[in-house]
Amino acid sequence: MTYSRYKTALLVGVGQGLSASLARLFTREGLKLALAARDPGKLKALCQETGATAFGCDAQDEAQVAGLFESLDKFYGSPDVVVYNASARARGPLVSLDPAEVRRTLIVSAFGAFLVAQRAASKMLTKGYGAILFTGASASVKGYAESAPFAMGKFALRGLAQSMARELAPKGIHVAHFVIDGGIRPKGRADPDDAMLDPDAIAQTYLDVLKQPRSAWTWEVELRPWVERF
Repeated sequence: MTYSRYKTALLVGVGQGLSASLARLFTREGLKLALAARDPGKLKALCQETGATAFGCDAQDEAQVAGLFESLDKFYGSPDVVVYNASARARGPLVSLDPAEVRRTLIVSAFGAFLVAQRAASKMLTKGYGAILFTGASASVKGYAESAPFAMGKFALRGLAQSMARELAPKGIHVAHFVIDGGIRPKGRADPDDAMLDPDAIAQTYLDVLKQPRSAWTWEVELRPWVERF
C-alpha cells in the first residue's frame, strides 16, 4: 500500500484547532475533503479556504452517521482516509457528576468513534485499502482527578483503535491512534517557549503516519511538548 492511492478524506468532529490544520494540510497534499460537524455552518470559512465540503453529522447518532456515508457515496465515493476528532468531557468530583453528562461523554468519545469506524471499515474492506485515524489525549493512558468521564471515553477509544489495528491491518487498512499529551496552541497565538503543541506540527505527524510503508506501520504515536511531564 502506498500513500499515493489515497485520494479522498473525511474529517469528523471538525473545529478551528487540530482538525482545521489537518484540513489545510490534506488539501495541500491534493486530497479531496469532506468535513463533518454537528453545525456545518461554522465550517464555511474553512471550506472556502480549503475547497472542502461540509456535512452535518452528530457522530453519536447512528442514523446520522449512516446518512453521512450515504451522502459521501453520492458526492465522491467512500473516503480513503477517515479521521475521528470528536470528543466530549464532563469534569468534577466523582460523587457530583451528572450521569447524563457522563453518558454523553462516553458516547461521543467512544461510541461515536465506533459508529464512524464501522462504516468506514466496511467500505475500505471492499476496496482493500484505507486509513482510519483516531485523536486521543493524555487521558487515553492516564486518568486525572475530577476527570473520570473523559478518561473513560479516551481509554475506550484507545482500546477500539488497538483492536481495529490488529484486525484490519492484515487486510490493508492502516489504523492509528494519536495520544495528544498536552494542550494544543490556538491558531495564531504566540508561544515562544513552545509550551503547547502546535496544531500544524500535530497535523504533519498524522500525514507522516499516513505515508508510512506497509512494512512498518505504527498503530500509536504519542505527541507532547518538551515541557510536558511524562
